[in-house]
Amino acid sequence: MALRIEDYAFIGDMHTGAVVGADGSVDWLCLPEFDSPSCFARLVGTESHGYWRLAPAGGPEAIRATRRRYREDSLVLETEFETATGTVRVSDFMPVGVAHPQVIRVVEGIEGTVAMALELTLRFDYGDAVPWVTSSPGLLRLTAGPDAVALWHRVHTVGKNLTTVADFSVATGQRFPFTLVWHPSNEEPPAPLDTYYALDQTDAFWREWAGNCTYEGPWRDQVVRSLLTLKALTFEATGGIVAAPTTSLPEALGGGRNWDYRYCWLRDAALTLESLMRGGYLEEALAWRDWLVRSVAGDPSRLQIMYGPAGERRLVEWEADWLPGYESSVPVRIGNAASGQFQLDVYGEVLSALHAAAHADGTPDLAAWDLQIKLVEFLASAWIAPDDGIWEVRGPRRHFTHSKVMAWVAVDCAVQTLEHWPDLKGDLEGWRALRERIHADVCENGYNREVGAFTQYYGSDALDASTLMIPLVGFLPPDDPRVVSTVEAVERRLLVDGLVLRYETSDGGQVDGLSGREGAFLACSFWLVDCLHLIGRTADAAAMFERLVGLANELGLLSEEYDAAAGRLVGNFPQAFSHVSLVNSAFRLAGADPVTTVAAVLGATPRRRRAAGGTSRVRATRSRRSSTSGAATPTEPRRSP
Repeated sequence: MALRIEDYAFIGDMHTGAVVGADGSVDWLCLPEFDSPSCFARLVGTESHGYWRLAPAGGPEAIRATRRRYREDSLVLETEFETATGTVRVSDFMPVGVAHPQVIRVVEGIEGTVAMALELTLRFDYGDAVPWVTSSPGLLRLTAGPDAVALWHRVHTVGKNLTTVADFSVATGQRFPFTLVWHPSNEEPPAPLDTYYALDQTDAFWREWAGNCTYEGPWRDQVVRSLLTLKALTFEATGGIVAAPTTSLPEALGGGRNWDYRYCWLRDAALTLESLMRGGYLEEALAWRDWLVRSVAGDPSRLQIMYGPAGERRLVEWEADWLPGYESSVPVRIGNAASGQFQLDVYGEVLSALHAAAHADGTPDLAAWDLQIKLVEFLASAWIAPDDGIWEVRGPRRHFTHSKVMAWVAVDCAVQTLEHWPDLKGDLEGWRALRERIHADVCENGYNREVGAFTQYYGSDALDASTLMIPLVGFLPPDDPRVVSTVEAVERRLLVDGLVLRYETSDGGQVDGLSGREGAFLACSFWLVDCLHLIGRTADAAAMFERLVGLANELGLLSEEYDAAAGRLVGNFPQAFSHVSLVNSAFRLAGADPVTTVAAVLGATPRRRRAAGGTSRVRATRSRRSSTSGAATPTEPRRSP
């Protein structure tokens, strides 16, 4: 059985990532990339669906205490197990800039002597494919179809019930390295890295990257950890950022609201760009911009709400019915059918992101501007249509208020770009008039005077936390009475244990087409923090922010939602949207205006910042979408003889 979500950690190499439990077990890993089939799926299945445990022999009863931490400002995870006979440390990491993805685990004796146990059950294709296993001294090979994994080790392994096991003892100062590396099955496994050099290099890479963070206010540790998480969720080959490395972790324990989040959502783009630029990471922000332009290029009417890490469009949804789900939460979904929905808000998010990126780069990219013109021309007639809304509901299309607001944002950003760079082509007067029409329509139809709030959709009396974005995107000023009353209405009706629900689910699925409940949505809770601060209730905002930060596990990681009834994190983990929202709220509470903060960062152009060493030095070359056997980058760690 899987652990609580908050009992997991995350390590990654900017191509894929592993979820590691406090019990020393890697319970989720997709190879070679984020959206590849998993080879460890215990997280949403059972041990028979794949896991890799390194822990003291004798099970949980043999462990007196467990302590976990990341090495300061890095993605090297250290787990210490204290037993009756001594203490042992397991260091887990994924080296960056190498040609083949790998998980390296180092067992080190800290005090006394500890009997250790290794258990490796590897199952390709989401736990469905049992590999053919061959063994030779120091090397285990596991192969099925096109995929193969090699385990380099220094212990004696045996096969037992389709599981590889090993028993060994670790004394003070002893180290036992284990390297799990993926490679195409038609190739020989790559030689193992110099483990300790790779560890030091990986640690140094993340520390150097974190050292460029410009945030200096309170909660710096939480902000840096969130930015590190966003960096690790970046698909380095293209610049896209996946929403999470997992699929089907439920929004309510035992429920069916389980979705695959291993893709890149357009609605995350603007907020992610904002948080990266605020944090001082312009190259990453512009790489995200470039991914965005490539992915959405084409027919504006066929703009998708999400794409694959390299911009793939076909994300066909199916169910892995052999997996029992996290705590019996079924189905386990692969792919995401919401990719085919029509959502007006993504046009606003795309143009907002491109507008911010143009200011970051100092000038608009002409190809990106041509794309923006086409998007606005499409919106001129499309904005009046009903859509599926920000929350990807599977009920009937409606005139969702937030969708119309974001259509206004799209046109407003285009207008502002033309006003700032008047030499660009565009219908300035026509777009100004369109902006005013959309604004008047939302104010007339989206605000319910009887409820005293902007509501979920036109003519509704239901509330939706997405309306909190109205002052955040500049649709209305924070001191507008309609904004203040909307914030207060959300507090009255959408708070559960002080946290914000996305919307009311008591209508039996009439709006979202789904049954069951869900947890409080953490990103929405951070939006309420922002709104409380903007309307002058900064003390309330700070108190709520402290509460939200306190929901993260001891490693500083957040999932998508929080189940107040169960007192647990729920939803896919770690969740980029939650960490993006944390960063942006921290900047607001620290007194940093979004515009002036980004402008301060822009004092150095991207070219000058690169020359100053302010960005990543590693460029991984591997990708199953191109070649998995290319040469490693010059910064690749040395290999063992």
